[in-house]
Amino acid sequence: METNYTIYTDALMREIVFATNNTNKIKEIEILLAGKFHIKKLIDIGCNAELPETHLTIEENALEKAMYVFEHFHVDCFAEDTGLEVEALNGEPGVFSARYAGEERDDNKNMDKLLMKLHKNPHRAARFKTVISLVIDGRSHQFTGILEGVIGEAKRGLYGFGYDPVFVLPDGRTLAELTIAEKSAISHRGKATRQLIDFLNNYQ
Repeated sequence: METNYTIYTDALMREIVFATNNTNKIKEIEILLAGKFHIKKLIDIGCNAELPETHLTIEENALEKAMYVFEHFHVDCFAEDTGLEVEALNGEPGVFSARYAGEERDDNKNMDKLLMKLHKNPHRAARFKTVISLVIDGRSHQFTGILEGVIGEAKRGLYGFGYDPVFVLPDGRTLAELTIAEKSAISHRGKATRQLIDFLNNYQ
């Protein structure tokens, strides 16, 4: 079976499908790839379906999305799933991070709900967790990145997306106060992606 992952000459970049149409995530990934790989989006392969996310763990959801694309479009691909896990809320919102306040996936409503649930709670430790599932030549591989921090008491910053304005780093800045390059250098998604790139660079 043909796949779209090929060993190219030095003059050409490898191609692989990132199983998303989220432009913010694609921008972050492309910066990290630094011209080493050509990323195709779901729309580039004619995939307009809502990818399934039917499991209760980030690992399972990432694999489910990657396998869906591989089985339906017969291309090598990777998918990621990310969740914010807040210690005082027993890991919420976790796999429900994007839909925490409803199916409309409204970032501000999600943050407002989180801040309301943590109101006056001094225990605000949290972490972002990203899992990337790669399916290549019919085999799956997973890479995990974690970023530790705390949830602030108010939104701050003009950059980023999701919960970035309320996620406070050890240096006191929120993720939304970092440029995309600064965020990619330290983020959960950046850590997982660098593992993916190292794997692909050494893949035979």
